[in-house]
Amino acid sequence: MKRPNLLLWLIVGIQVLCAGAFVVSLALSLLGMQRTANSWQMREALEIAASIGLIFGAVLGVFSVLQARRSQHQAEQALRSAAGAFAVTVDEKLAGWGLTNAEKDVAWLVIKGFSTKETADLRGTSEGTVKSQCNAIYRKAGVKGRAQLLSGLVEDLLLSSDD
Repeated sequence: MKRPNLLLWLIVGIQVLCAGAFVVSLALSLLGMQRTANSWQMREALEIAASIGLIFGAVLGVFSVLQARRSQHQAEQALRSAAGAFAVTVDEKLAGWGLTNAEKDVAWLVIKGFSTKETADLRGTSEGTVKSQCNAIYRKAGVKGRAQLLSGLVEDLLLSSDD
């Protein structure tokens, strides 16, 4: 990984030197401070070298952007895979606890962070029903409340990802 970084900094350095050569040459010409008269061959060689350096830097910039986009795409795919694995693992846990379909729905809403009132509104039931379902979920999961349910799931997920 060090080699591409070194190459990138080398190209950026060359680009800066090439751009600097153009700027210095232009500034000296505008200010009438040309120290020595350069032959037209030397001036052309300098401008060609600077142009090649700038073009090479631009090509490398495009390559770097494409590489970054590929890396971003791979990271997004990995995140989608992880999210899918998370959902599968949680579904397996909920099924393993023997939850009813209604309790599974409520459990998912609890995991997503919805309050009792929000869960009741989303499900079209009373808060009392949701509280009762939550108590059944906690009992079947062997936890005392929402915080323990979430921390237990996270712990189980982290332990299963180590396998």
